Amino acid sequence: MLHSPVLDSLGRRITGGELPAGTALTLDGIGTEFNVSRTVAREAMRLLEGLGLVRSGPRVGIVVLPHEAWNVLDPRVIAWRLDGPGRASQLRSLTELRQAVEPLAAAGAARGASAAVRDELVAIARRMRTLGEAGEGDGEEFLALDIQLHELLLRSSGNELFSALADVVAVVISGRTHLGLMPAFPEPVALDSHEAVAAAVARGDAHAAEEAMARIVREVRGALDNGAGPAPAGGRTAVLPPV
Repeated sequence: MLHSPVLDSLGRRITGGELPAGTALTLDGIGTEFNVSRTVAREAMRLLEGLGLVRSGPRVGIVVLPHEAWNVLDPRVIAWRLDGPGRASQLRSLTELRQAVEPLAAAGAARGASAAVRDELVAIARRMRTLGEAGEGDGEEFLALDIQLHELLLRSSGNELFSALADVVAVVISGRTHLGLMPAFPEPVALDSHEAVAAAVARGDAHAAEEAMARIVREVRGALDNGAGPAPAGGRTAVLPPV
């Protein structure tokens, strides 16, 4: 869509702090900067307003809002923040959210997932191991499988709020991979934990599924607490264990 480059650029600049709260924007100014029509500029502003990044009105014009107003669970906002200077803080917050939600989601899937989903989870985890042991753990297929496994667990949890977070977790996993924060060779323990989650769900063992998923997210949390993750500008980027 014509507004997408405008939306992405302004979204990144707002969430990255280049356009701080209180900054005034105008449709004419946006149109001139991006060489787009007022219609395109207005549509981009409408979408940013829907995300809580700006407010528009007849007296105030278009004003950038503080981060407290942002829709921080929208996948676009998450992706912009992961691509900005505050990515370390964003990763930590999102990992804490996952730590609270995903173990319970895995337990729920063990109790209520369909037979087809149980079989699919086992097949996904098995394929992830094959790719990881073959040195292809940083490839797009491995990433797609990793996302699919976590989405399936959330959507099969029996909790509609957990299910609604599937896209959030997907963008976190994808963002970490594309930002170079994942190792080229997955740790064997991470592959073991993914297989353990799938196996526990397949046999209906909610406790074991919860524990296995807790290990996965706990490893990521531990890496963050120990200082792994994105380095300052110009520094060397450290990697986190697979999710």
